[in-house]
Amino acid sequence: MLADSYILPECIASPRSFGGLMTLYEANFIKLNQLVHDLSGREGYSVSYSDLDCNLHLSVEDRSKYTCDVRLTYLFPDVGNSLADPDLLARVYFDARMAEVRTLGNDHRHALLKSLHRQYKREVDRCWARNIMFSKWLDYLHEQGHGFEPIQPESPLNSLTVDSVKV
Repeated sequence: MLADSYILPECIASPRSFGGLMTLYEANFIKLNQLVHDLSGREGYSVSYSDLDCNLHLSVEDRSKYTCDVRLTYLFPDVGNSLADPDLLARVYFDARMAEVRTLGNDHRHALLKSLHRQYKREVDRCWARNIMFSKWLDYLHEQGHGFEPIQPESPLNSLTVDSVKV
């Protein structure tokens, strides 16, 4: 795993500043790519299993030439349904090599998260809080052994039929 201390920023950045936020986006991109191999080509839904943690769910929600939106979450049983928590949606910018948390669930069930949401009024502060949480969660996921393996290309042998085999 690559520690934060080894990520060299392109500029000197202060916490909760715009420059600091861009540096955080760069660090999150690096960590996310360590967690999710072949992110630029990945589509659909995947699950990472760990003996030390809950199952981690990944869904590629949207994709364009230079970006993709990915959702990361745990799913917990709830009354007749599943509860996604945290319900994190990040936009990955492949050309800029950055990952930005767009949403982190609208309804915070935890008292500390509710108080942080009220405390930070400026948008840059809210972006900072969401992305610091993402950075720390990515560190935690690596420590717990999570990872999404590279996409395996379909083998030409999978498309053979019995009719095409000569006996």
